[in-house]
Amino acid sequence: MSNITISMCLSDADTAQKRISIWERNKKKEKNKRKKRNLDQMGCLRHEHNRHMGQARRDRTPRHNGARSRRPSPPSSTQSRRLPRPGSAFQSSSTPSASAHSRPSFTVDSKGSHEKPKEPVNTNSAAATPGPSGSSSRRPTATPAAMPSKYLAIDCEMVGAGPKGCINQLARCSIVSYDGDVVYDKFINPSMPVTDYRTRWSGIRYRDLVRATPFSVAQKEILKLLMGKVVIGHAIHNDFKALGYAHPAALTRDTSRIPLLNQKAGFADNECASLKRLTKAIFNRDIQAGRKGHSSVEDARATMELYKVVEQEWERRLAS
Repeated sequence: MSNITISMCLSDADTAQKRISIWERNKKKEKNKRKKRNLDQMGCLRHEHNRHMGQARRDRTPRHNGARSRRPSPPSSTQSRRLPRPGSAFQSSSTPSASAHSRPSFTVDSKGSHEKPKEPVNTNSAAATPGPSGSSSRRPTATPAAMPSKYLAIDCEMVGAGPKGCINQLARCSIVSYDGDVVYDKFINPSMPVTDYRTRWSGIRYRDLVRATPFSVAQKEILKLLMGKVVIGHAIHNDFKALGYAHPAALTRDTSRIPLLNQKAGFADNECASLKRLTKAIFNRDIQAGRKGHSSVEDARATMELYKVVEQEWERRLAS
């Protein structure tokens, strides 16, 4: 009897255990089905949301000043879209030349293929920009008037040093340009003690040389200005001697030795006329007048004006 009872209890326990296992499996399957159903619902919602957002982005362009504008409808796939070529009606007439600033145009067809880039078309014809004429293509002759910066006129005033002031010493130097503008004008302290200021002719006084530029400094400044220039002066060899300098003869013009000036003034060709006489005869103007003595700026300007009277003919003769 006891064995039968024990076997019945064991069978009941096995049955209960099987039922529990079946119930747990069913519960787990139900849970997985519920989870899968939730995931499917969430995926559908997300897909629907993305679809609506994509449609909204396609229908609307970015905001401009708070307003929204509709995009134009895209062209059909059968149509090809061509970028405007330089010089076409799309280009404003105020834009620069197409050949200088436009990029090459190319065509994109419906299949996405690209044609060979086309070079920009120059809308300006050759007749619009005429070439230089026969007269404009010729270079002007190199006359002094075409290069005024190469020409300078100089005049120096001297004082005396040594016994009875017999040694010339530079005390003032003035240089003017081709147009008469003052390029350099300084009092210069001589390297030797002054024994005769020659104020009646030089216009130099003691007070002018108290704080004057030392000769060594002034000499460097003046020679730097004269270097490579055509220098004009009256009896200019005296000025160069006072400077201790020898200028190239090809770049030197001495108005005291120009027969052309003497002819215009009515003097003999071989006469060495003074600057004062030449200026009076040709320009009817007095210089070096008064009791204050000469002005080297005035003399340099008069020398340049005399040179201009005969420059073309004189330079032509020198070149021949």
